[in-house]
Amino acid sequence: MSNPVNIDFVSDIACPWCAIGLGALEQALARLGDDVEVDIHFQPFELNPQMPVGGQEVIEHLTQKYGMPEEQIRANQKNIRERAAAVGFPFHPDGRKHVYNTFNAHRLLHWVSVEHDAAAQHRLKRELLGTYFTLAVNLDDQENLIDAVRRAGLEPGRARQILSTNEYEQAVRERQRHYTDMGITSVPSIILNGKYLLQGAQPAEQFERAIRQVAAEA
Repeated sequence: MSNPVNIDFVSDIACPWCAIGLGALEQALARLGDDVEVDIHFQPFELNPQMPVGGQEVIEHLTQKYGMPEEQIRANQKNIRERAAAVGFPFHPDGRKHVYNTFNAHRLLHWVSVEHDAAAQHRLKRELLGTYFTLAVNLDDQENLIDAVRRAGLEPGRARQILSTNEYEQAVRERQRHYTDMGITSVPSIILNGKYLLQGAQPAEQFERAIRQVAAEA
């Protein structure tokens, strides 16, 4: 077996391309099999850190953000749903309805990275992305976050305790600053062994090729 490859997956659960990128990365890992040992760590990035409670209707948000007509936004969203389904990440057929603040989700992901292991964090990341894009429910309702924790096989009581306090708030903000200070301005950004950067939802073949190259070099 080659030397292990560490992957920092910098992303936001409000980013559809992050879900697509994760699905493609998982396909790449399935192709790699036992050839390369890979450790994935999910790192925080907020696309909408100033989003208030209640969020914003998604079409309104995207037309304001990108300056595109509604018809083009809807066509783009349909394409994104198709891309997600192709990598095993089915989105809600009607799409998400609102854009929400995701800071509490990042706090939960950090909690799991500290008190559990990488596999548990991976499970929770998938469940939170599913909460946002597949179930398309209100992320401001903490019970929806708790349900994701429960589906990931983790302790809902501990999660509820974290969400009722400011626990891990400073740690998450420090991690976010670390990656923005590195120059990360868009997600997904995938960093291999701390020095090789892949940006965007790359195809599985590209992820596989890059991981093999880094493993061979290491």
